[in-house]
Amino acid sequence: MGSNRRDFIRKTAIGAVGVTLGSHSVNAMSAKSYSKIIGSNDRIHVAIQGLGRRYNAYISAMGDKKNNIELSYLCDVMKSQRDKAAANVSKSIGAKPKLENDIRNIINDKNVDAIFMATPDHWHAPGACMAMQAGKHVFLEKPCSHNPEEGELLVAYQKKYNKVVQMGNQQRSSLQSQEIIKDIHNGVIGDAYKAIAFYTSKRGAVPHQVKATPPAGLDWDLFQGPAPRRAYTDNTWDYNWHWYGWDYGTAEMGNNATHELDIARWALDVEYPEHVAVNAGKFQYKDDGWEMYDTMEATFNFADKKTIQWDGRSRNGYDKYGAGRGTIVYGSEGSAKIDRDGYRLYNLKGELIRENVVPGIEDGNALGGGGQLSAAHTVNFFDAIRGKAELTSPIDQGAISQMLTHYANIAYRIDNSFEVDETTGRIFNREAMKLWSRTYEPGWEIKSV
Repeated sequence: MGSNRRDFIRKTAIGAVGVTLGSHSVNAMSAKSYSKIIGSNDRIHVAIQGLGRRYNAYISAMGDKKNNIELSYLCDVMKSQRDKAAANVSKSIGAKPKLENDIRNIINDKNVDAIFMATPDHWHAPGACMAMQAGKHVFLEKPCSHNPEEGELLVAYQKKYNKVVQMGNQQRSSLQSQEIIKDIHNGVIGDAYKAIAFYTSKRGAVPHQVKATPPAGLDWDLFQGPAPRRAYTDNTWDYNWHWYGWDYGTAEMGNNATHELDIARWALDVEYPEHVAVNAGKFQYKDDGWEMYDTMEATFNFADKKTIQWDGRSRNGYDKYGAGRGTIVYGSEGSAKIDRDGYRLYNLKGELIRENVVPGIEDGNALGGGGQLSAAHTVNFFDAIRGKAELTSPIDQGAISQMLTHYANIAYRIDNSFEVDETTGRIFNREAMKLWSRTYEPGWEIKSV
């Protein structure tokens, strides 16, 4: 690639918001540097946006009296979801939150301190930016962004409004993962040079989209929110939005690869790659309504000959790695296998020399997940709001990990590999850069700050 082309990309990299996601430019803030820190004895008033399969993972931490939480609102665009969640939290923790259809009404309530966002992907960054602008702390589920530009905007908003923003990649709060990755950084497997992140699932066939009347109780306009308006198709709203094109979802990369790629990047202590290549396609249930790849192998090459490989199979359940998901890290003197249960450490002969495993500590492949890691991640968020702890997954780090999933999706969509500026994260490919952002419904654009 000619130097004039690289210079052009670097000069235009400031485009959207003029910030870099690298941790060298936007450092994770210490716990006490956030604005409007809540006192250790003050009650935190929270709301949950999105009441599908994920929200229940936060409820045990919210109901624990020592966390001193007031669950003020439950919000969802589907009435049946609101009613079901209200009955659930009343029974499980005795809470009687207000029910709300439109998150903007909650954002405008000055009594709300923090919002948990567990919506479809296209809502994550716009909702989080609106919340930060209104003075709210945010627990932002993965994927934190729908596209690369939104990752930049999230970091810019956090920096400007100085709020606590925790990304929902809960394995960062695993004591076992923290332990082994610290050891890897200290040389327990020598020089770590490669990580293989994997996910295997048995998802079945998906119905073809058929135009239909939105189901009773669904606010279809608010479901679409920032996305361009279109007619409703059955059964988009209930999970299948993941696979019905790119307006709402981010395919399996954003849906699940986010977690394992974050562990791989953390273990290898890398930020942006230099080169990205994928081999992906739809290979199962070829005639169904699934519109993206269901199988992907992606390779991310970093400086110093470090490599992350992704092996994702959404609809072929062959157990290649002995677990449904996880990360294997290779070093010059050994290797480590890390997942939500803990880790196993091996020497060069492949012999197990140490392990720290707690089976069932967090759901692996169950829709929505949940467990002790999600609860710990939620408590860490509350402690950071009170100035008692630093976030285990601050948004400036989460956004970098999320970029790996966006790179892979973009490479798939343009059917081409590309080089990346390892300093700015921008792509040295004009066709790829056309997918850096997305089209928004007029009036829903995220404004630069």
